[in-house]
Amino acid sequence: MIAILRSAILAGLCISIGCIVNLRVGGVAGAVLFAFGLLAVVHYKLKLYTGTAGFIRAKGDWSMLFFVLVGNIIACGLTALAASYAQPDILTPDMAIVQSRLAKGPLACFLLAIGCGFIMTTAVQFGREGKFLPLLFGVPVFILCGFAHSIADAFYFLAVPELYSTQLLIIYIAEVLGNFAGCNLYRWVIAKQDMI
Repeated sequence: MIAILRSAILAGLCISIGCIVNLRVGGVAGAVLFAFGLLAVVHYKLKLYTGTAGFIRAKGDWSMLFFVLVGNIIACGLTALAASYAQPDILTPDMAIVQSRLAKGPLACFLLAIGCGFIMTTAVQFGREGKFLPLLFGVPVFILCGFAHSIADAFYFLAVPELYSTQLLIIYIAEVLGNFAGCNLYRWVIAKQDMI
């Protein structure tokens, strides 16, 4: 599990880099540049929660998925604290994202996370087949749709300790569950024999 945790921490760092550039640049350009994080994760075959949840087996992978999530969150938390100290200009756009999630509430964030999970699993599947263009498109699509990515939100949420609350924790759990549902949507809807 140590190897899984190390891979997950590095994956969380990659996503954190995407978060930082998105906060500094914003708009379509920020959303496109965020894709570097996922491209790095897929290239190095790192363990990212939203890149792993849609591919786990029915048995045996639950503890691995838990350690992936924990490692991703650890990296995002440490990177968020370092980045918010070194580049405090990211805090204003970061706070806007967090307050938007709080205003939406857990159910809306759960639903928005389903869309993100579906996009991420689809993009990663293409990446595993050596097709990286969908990775480049998938990230801006989920960001511009306003969908919730639980690992990116770990960075955004942990960068602003003054907004920590039980409500934020509930929203985060809803996003993790929503991402899981979205990541597995294709498996639940399409029977294995129907997939070509």
